[in-house]
Amino acid sequence: MVAKIQTVLGEIQPDKLGRTLTHEHLFLDFHGFYTPPPPHLENRFNGPIKLQNLGFIRQYPYSSKYNLAFYDQYTHNALYNDLEEYLKSGGSSIVENSSHGLGRRADLMKEVSEKTKVNIVAGTGFYVSSVQKENILKLSVEEMGSLIRKEMLEGCAEDPSVKCGFIGEVGSSWPIDAFEKKAILATAAIQEELNCPVSFHPGRHADAPFEIIRTHLEAGGRKEKTVMSHLERTLETEALLSDFAELGTFCQFDLFGTECSFYQLNTEVDMPSDAQRLAKVQHLVSEGLFDRVLLSHDIHTKHRLIEFGGHGYCHINNNVIPKMKIKGMTQEEIDQITIKNPTRWLSF
Repeated sequence: MVAKIQTVLGEIQPDKLGRTLTHEHLFLDFHGFYTPPPPHLENRFNGPIKLQNLGFIRQYPYSSKYNLAFYDQYTHNALYNDLEEYLKSGGSSIVENSSHGLGRRADLMKEVSEKTKVNIVAGTGFYVSSVQKENILKLSVEEMGSLIRKEMLEGCAEDPSVKCGFIGEVGSSWPIDAFEKKAILATAAIQEELNCPVSFHPGRHADAPFEIIRTHLEAGGRKEKTVMSHLERTLETEALLSDFAELGTFCQFDLFGTECSFYQLNTEVDMPSDAQRLAKVQHLVSEGLFDRVLLSHDIHTKHRLIEFGGHGYCHINNNVIPKMKIKGMTQEEIDQITIKNPTRWLSF
């Protein structure tokens, strides 16, 4: 059988994927991550995003409920405009990581792909336990696996004509709880069966990526078809990064455009800048591991869209790739990371 890539509009040949963002969101609900601002700043987060409060929202993005309502009537046109800019910048495809628990809308992914001509790959599987409904938390490993298999092979509940093209993002907190371990085991079982792509969201602790991959591989998962997300905020040192890269999975740096060292979701961690992210990418390239690197933005709040004062989905193409060239990376290495690696991961 010839490997294909499953988009929301159907299968495509791998050579049609083009330059790809491997960890983004187009439709999701992130209200569960609301974090109160410092008390003396509370009045800065009421109502819509405007010039007078944008600086505060950039610093405390999870303190604005308006910002966390990523897709609503205010975002519709902004999203289409952003995707048009992405195409103009040389982008072609987006991997949409909104799994169960994040309010995925596969039907809207199909609609936006038809209108913009951006290839969109939808995900299945289960995000962290804290955002799941009670009936989902009670599912067995086998029941979770059956749902994943159905969405990969038959279609999604929101639109049966849309099949998912990967399992992800499969979310864990730290320590990994019982539900999240079930999600990893179910993911491994279906990946072993279908040889399909998988992407994991690790908890905010340096041990989390290692524990997830150990559990996944022991349960039958396949390292060469697996992505570990958010490594720039999880593995702080080059030594840890090298140790993890030796496990053989794709190493994803997917918070490009986040230039705020104060990280609300884990204040003990210094969120790196784009320059620091690129230094980690260069470290793996220097070790000959550029065939394991993936890049993205993980856009999931309004303020990162162009219309709301953000960098948009075109940021890597417009600003990061030129910097990669300035840093001495070759076009071959850049194409490997942004085109060939996503193609190899998504083909099955």
